Amino acid sequence: MSDTTPHDELYHVVRNHEEQYSLWRADREVPKGWDTVGGSAPKEKCLSRIEELWTDMRPLSLRTFMKVNDE
Repeated sequence: MSDTTPHDELYHVVRNHEEQYSLWRADREVPKGWDTVGGSAPKEKCLSRIEELWTDMRPLSLRTFMKVNDE
């Protein structure tokens, strides 16, 4: 049993190669294909950080495709 409450848990903001963001619990290994962005923080702070960073929900490959075909 854990001595922490959900409010005590720390998370990482993680990003994949398509520049999509997610939360990942800091006490777990980050899965292959994802990298941490910044340090660990409480869940609400990480969610706010994702909101700041992820301003375009389209995957990177789609943004690139659209940009190339728009020229």
